[in-house]
Amino acid sequence: MYPEDLQYTKDHEWVRSEGETLRVGVTDYAQEALGDIVFVTLPEVGTELTAGTACGEIESTKSVSDVYAPVNGTVVARNESLDAAPELINSDPYGDGWMLDIRPAGEPEGLLDAAAYQAGLDQS
Repeated sequence: MYPEDLQYTKDHEWVRSEGETLRVGVTDYAQEALGDIVFVTLPEVGTELTAGTACGEIESTKSVSDVYAPVNGTVVARNESLDAAPELINSDPYGDGWMLDIRPAGEPEGLLDAAAYQAGLDQS
């Protein structure tokens, strides 16, 4: 059900390796749980991130949720399209709805493969 070429966090972010950077977004499960997304706050390019800490927010018609950094690193790009069209996260969470590109500081740790992520959802 979840793309096999991605890695996942328990906080429902996905991570795709793009050469020397990692592209990050939220999973289909997360966008479905949030409902209609109306606003996204993302860190600026150059921001240093610490894995597991909040680095942005997603506001939906239901609630406001934190976005957590999946890895230690530096933001090298943010999806500026989300400023005008945050609903891209709903319509295409693994494509046009991506959020950040991060240059990791070291090897990412604690990420899950698709099967482990799905198994965690099945238990909740």
